Amino acid sequence: MKNLVMIIATVGVLSLSSCKNTDKQAVIADEVQQATIDSMKQVAEKQRIIDSMKMVNANAQKEKEVVVVNNQAPAAATPQRKKWSGAAKGAVIGAGVGAVTGAVVSEKKGEGALIGGLAGAAVGAGTGAIIDDKKK
Repeated sequence: MKNLVMIIATVGVLSLSSCKNTDKQAVIADEVQQATIDSMKQVAEKQRIIDSMKMVNANAQKEKEVVVVNNQAPAAATPQRKKWSGAAKGAVIGAGVGAVTGAVVSEKKGEGALIGGLAGAAVGAGTGAIIDDKKK
């Protein structure tokens, strides 16, 4: 803004001096013009100093920043356990239920439990496989 006012003042002085062609006014106009140029140089120098101080402050702020470096290896994640398939769960449950049922129903407890366990495991595995297919 100051620069604009100085330029307008300079143009105004120059236009006034061109209207009257006297030596005294020409010398005054030159002095005013030189004063304007000098003041513009001073303003530019002040701005340069302000800009350099801002840069120094910005660099000081960067130096104050704390950088945390984490060089630790990440903790080993525990591997996920494999889940049982529906067929495996069905086979185990079917074998247990079949063995108990076979032992209760049969007169020969050991033989009934064995036959019931095998039959239950087969039926349970088949049912679990069907359920797995439906989920997919």
